[in-house]
Amino acid sequence: MTGKEHDFGAFVAARATSLLRVAYLACGDESEAEDLLQTALERTYRNWDRVRHDSPEPYVRRVIVNAAISRARRRAILRFIPMHSPPDTPARSTDTDLRHVLMEAMRALPPRQRAVIVLRYWEDLSETQTAEVLGCSLGTVKSQASKAMAKLRTALGHETMEGVIRNAHA
Repeated sequence: MTGKEHDFGAFVAARATSLLRVAYLACGDESEAEDLLQTALERTYRNWDRVRHDSPEPYVRRVIVNAAISRARRRAILRFIPMHSPPDTPARSTDTDLRHVLMEAMRALPPRQRAVIVLRYWEDLSETQTAEVLGCSLGTVKSQASKAMAKLRTALGHETMEGVIRNAHA
């Protein structure tokens, strides 16, 4: 095993779970998340000599998010994606029910807004770090986050949204 393979293997062993979570939150589907992560790791390995000297994790996150956005755009072109309507009944307070309702609302967000929410609130990146990962301006991150949060509040209702935020910080 070469030094490159050993370094890359150690990085993957240390960060794979976190990166898989980012991929899942970016797309909302387990098997697609695994594909996204595999794609991102493949691209990272090809560029490992350049990437490893910087921090490789933001690079992988950016590849995941960009791949998720590209796939969503491709699907939108190939078929019409119906918008999800707000739940008829308020979500029950169990973690599983809240997670399910939240993931449905997240899937209804446009890919760029979903990426901003995942990076800012699940990965706890700053607005500046999120802008760097997405390759956009700080203003774009702020506006996309604001629009996404408004859509989530509308879809989930204020009380459900408060429960999600409380559980996220617990």
